[in-house]
Amino acid sequence: MKSLKIWAGAMSLALIISGCGGMSNTAKGSLIGTAAGGAAGTGIGALIGHLVGGSSGAKKGAIIGAAAGAAAGVTTGALIGHKMDKAAKAAKALENAKVESIEDSNGLPGVKVTFDNGILFNVGKADLQAAAKTTLKQFATDVLNANTDIDVAICGFASSDGSDETNLKLSQNRSDAVKNYLTGTCKVATKQIKSSTGYGENPDYLVKNADGTEDVKASRRVEVYLIASDEMIKAAEAEAAKK
Repeated sequence: MKSLKIWAGAMSLALIISGCGGMSNTAKGSLIGTAAGGAAGTGIGALIGHLVGGSSGAKKGAIIGAAAGAAAGVTTGALIGHKMDKAAKAAKALENAKVESIEDSNGLPGVKVTFDNGILFNVGKADLQAAAKTTLKQFATDVLNANTDIDVAICGFASSDGSDETNLKLSQNRSDAVKNYLTGTCKVATKQIKSSTGYGENPDYLVKNADGTEDVKASRRVEVYLIASDEMIKAAEAEAAKK
């Protein structure tokens, strides 16, 4: 079976995820490859290439399904989902972090961890606060360093307060501050962090209240996306082939 994963393309962040509701990643992953005996797609990279910039710069097709291949796809997805469930459980033990299950258009499971900028940084600053360092150390130890076959994309966001230029720079500096702390003090492998991108006050990513107004505090945040690496997918495919 061809690998499902390649970091490539230039797609909107809005295409990365869809909600999984109450379904676990294991259950969600087990749905891969079942529609009409198989599903064709471009893999994770085509969806989140905008985040990671591409490690190989090439697009690879990914075909899940077709007869026996469909059954293998189900097992592959379930195995990846199980690993992502374990990573999500560890992340949920963190203070001041919101953890959500995500998926790409092929159904491959992932995890989004959102850190409130009010915890990470002082207003208008990009220097990590003491409490943020404690949380990130635990995140690195319990999640990233314990799951080195998970790829990571870090995204910084700002509220609509202030100028576009200032907010774009600030969101990038904050995203980089998280990346640099993880790869420096916390000893996370640099190659594991596939991207660090600031999105400023992009209206597509502002957080809104129920009445449509902006939730300014919630808009100021850093999100960390945990996605299956080539290594994880190949290992899952090899294990699925034994079934």
